[in-house]
Amino acid sequence: MLIGDDHRIVREGIKQILAEAPQLQVVAEAATGPEVLAQVALLQAGAGLDLVLLDIALPGMDGLDVLEQLQRDWPRLPVLMLSTYPEKQYGVRCIRLGASGYLNKSADPDDMLTAVHKVAAGGLYLTPAVAEALAQSVGRSGSKTGAQALSHREHQVYRLLTQGHSVSDIGAQLGLAANTVSTYRARILEKTGTKNDVELALYAQRHPSA
Repeated sequence: MLIGDDHRIVREGIKQILAEAPQLQVVAEAATGPEVLAQVALLQAGAGLDLVLLDIALPGMDGLDVLEQLQRDWPRLPVLMLSTYPEKQYGVRCIRLGASGYLNKSADPDDMLTAVHKVAAGGLYLTPAVAEALAQSVGRSGSKTGAQALSHREHQVYRLLTQGHSVSDIGAQLGLAANTVSTYRARILEKTGTKNDVELALYAQRHPSA
């Protein structure tokens, strides 16, 4: 498997957990989004790869963008998303983009081992929180409102805006022109019914699962 995370201490911690299961072998690591894609391409051209453990917040290329490209290029390659973000906030979005599971980095080591085994075997790993959020999203799929109505790219911009990043900073992180980010920002404000970044931040606090 390949571990994609920009923090070495996190990668080492994951490897230590996986060491308890000798049949699970980490064959590559990557610290950025482009590195993940390059490593996967290299491995898939050789012996192949059974699983990718992928962080959402990756430098160079957002983890969700990496997930989308992996799904396009290697649709049968299982991807287990790892993140510090709340499960209800990103779990459903990851599953809808093609991930085979979503796990918070604070999860119990036994849960991580269970998730890795299940996803590597071709299954789908859902925690109770993600399963509940997924069921709720299906129930209201025809009437999405607010942040739930944001596209993938809009949600990326939304997340960064509510973290206090400027338009120019977001453009640099996502590889977008500043005026393009401003256009996304305008759509986000309209869909969330907010007038400025302060109101948007307050909206995010009131809707942590959005």
